[in-house]
Amino acid sequence: MFSTSDFKKGLVIQLDGAPCLIVDVTTQSPTARGANTMVKTKYRNLITAQVLEKTFRSGDKVDEADFERHKGQFLYADGGRGMFMDLETYEQFEMDEGDFQELAPFLLEGTEVVLGLFEGRLVNVDLPMTVELTISETVPVMKNATATAQTKEAVLETGLKLQVPPYLEQGERIKVDTRDARFISRA
Repeated sequence: MFSTSDFKKGLVIQLDGAPCLIVDVTTQSPTARGANTMVKTKYRNLITAQVLEKTFRSGDKVDEADFERHKGQFLYADGGRGMFMDLETYEQFEMDEGDFQELAPFLLEGTEVVLGLFEGRLVNVDLPMTVELTISETVPVMKNATATAQTKEAVLETGLKLQVPPYLEQGERIKVDTRDARFISRA
């Protein structure tokens, strides 16, 4: 059991029979004497992927979810679904097409990830903060570029399209931030 004083970003609790990842926590102290402090949470249901909000009274208790994190690896994509392997037990898990489409642009075979398991079932995959990908298509290098920051579109080996600096060419490896699909640097 967790108390509201244990709540922090990244904690997984069980609400309505589902594992929920706390995304944000704020406390609000009322001005009236004798009133309880309120703990407002924003959480993501790991089964339905809905982001919801709920307010608890200070001291309320919630159940701990039967949630485990394991080091894992992306194996391959199969008809829109993704196959992952637990690196500790070598057990394989399949991710549904809807959830996998969000992750697919950042995954190459062999990419290490963190698998979130609820009651022995894959419900969440955490990508690394950055991945290295190769540029497969982009327009040629621009000559006499101006001093202002310019970018051009590039298509990466996974099909991801993003804006990159004009000096990058086809075949170069770059680092990409997986949180917002943004170019970071050359690899």
